[in-house]
Amino acid sequence: MSFSLAIIGRPNVGKSTLFNRLVGKRLALVDDQPGVTRDLREGAAKLGDLRFTVIDTAGLEDATDDSLQGRMRRLTERAVDMADICLFLIDARAGVTASDEVLAEILRKRGTHVILGANKAEGRAGEAGVLDAYGLGLGEPLRLSAEHGEGMDELYHILRPLAEEYEERAEATAPVVDLDISDEDEDEVPDHTPSAARPLQVAVIGRPNAGKSTLINKILGEDRLLTGPEAGITRDSISLSLDWMGTPTRIFDTAGMRKKARVVDKVEKLSVADGLRAVRFAEVVVVLLDAAIPFESQDLRIADFAETEGRAVVVAVNKWDIEEEKQDKLKELRHKFEKLLPQLRGAPMVTVSAKTGKGLDRLHDAVLRAHDIWNRRVGTAKLNQWLEAMVTAHPPPAPGGKRIKLRYATQVKTRPPAFVVMCSHPEDLPTAYSRYLVNGLRDNFDMPGTPIRMFMRSQNDKNPFKGRKKAPPSKLRKHLEGRRES
Repeated sequence: MSFSLAIIGRPNVGKSTLFNRLVGKRLALVDDQPGVTRDLREGAAKLGDLRFTVIDTAGLEDATDDSLQGRMRRLTERAVDMADICLFLIDARAGVTASDEVLAEILRKRGTHVILGANKAEGRAGEAGVLDAYGLGLGEPLRLSAEHGEGMDELYHILRPLAEEYEERAEATAPVVDLDISDEDEDEVPDHTPSAARPLQVAVIGRPNAGKSTLINKILGEDRLLTGPEAGITRDSISLSLDWMGTPTRIFDTAGMRKKARVVDKVEKLSVADGLRAVRFAEVVVVLLDAAIPFESQDLRIADFAETEGRAVVVAVNKWDIEEEKQDKLKELRHKFEKLLPQLRGAPMVTVSAKTGKGLDRLHDAVLRAHDIWNRRVGTAKLNQWLEAMVTAHPPPAPGGKRIKLRYATQVKTRPPAFVVMCSHPEDLPTAYSRYLVNGLRDNFDMPGTPIRMFMRSQNDKNPFKGRKKAPPSKLRKHLEGRRES
């Protein structure tokens, strides 16, 4: 990325709509009601041959206290300081307002490069607003329509000379999942150590007010994400790049997920969908629980979704600093977890305090170990020795008198580990026996907690003529058979 561009403006002027157009995806939530965006959202933008980072911000309002609006304003002002270029949007149809004049004054003092954009300027309805924008003292306004894509060429020609002033920056890449290893040499184990080019992707998910944003702020060492006593402050899934105790990491903060029946607000529905999408972009998912009310049904659904998507799971119990009976509580939590989520048996459980930062070193170690297990590869020879021992200890059943033979096993994928067992009559093998084999893999090859995929396949018979219809006798054959009979 050559530079960063922050989109600034008061609420409901079309900042998120323009953000989505520049990144080419519907990443930011968009709705008619003002104030949908609350956090800073970064995205990889593309405009012609330009590649840059675009930052969507909360609408700047005239509030300087510790209210939600005041905290949102401070966060947006930080984005102004961080960004190389600021694109200040006004609503051309509404004209220049008192809030716009206040924001223009802030940008004149703090912004290095400021571009003035008059959005919603399509047609004649925005003519008066474009003329009023000259009075803000930020130069000639750029006529834009984020909804219809008008003004993108003009924006490109403004950004092009500015882009040459900044150095290139690395672009975070999406994680590789379901990595096929069937054709690789077993002696050549690929290196999946996180690096700057391919950082470790971590998503933090949980119910509202569990402390997700507070936890990430503590990991970052600064108040980068908006927090507060109000539940449901985070609405977008925010991704941040950092060096976490020496590990290059890209961490996703997500909106709190409530029960589906309780979600009636349109924006909250979009927020939950956004959080679920963040899970798909992660490698390790940290399920954050509230120590006071752990393992409600929604917590279980969230953890089960992460397992279904094939992501490594770490359970973190927050607000542990205010827990009194720590040992008894921890023992109870582990017992409930093993009972309620057997498919994640052995997943690491870490107690943390997002407020004080206690336990973050253990959380870091647990995330790295879960990532290592998620990438684990088992040699075919060891795997078949294990399979033979498992079958000897407990032979598969013979439903309907059919004897099921397990011939051999091989690992075909990692991220998460996936195995194929060649056998006879795979459709008749009970699910309970497959679970028996999966649990055996966890115990014998030290793979606790990670999702494991196991597929039963029928081995094709090597006889090429098996199943083919018998060819009709030739004329010569008929003649010879007739002479033999006579």
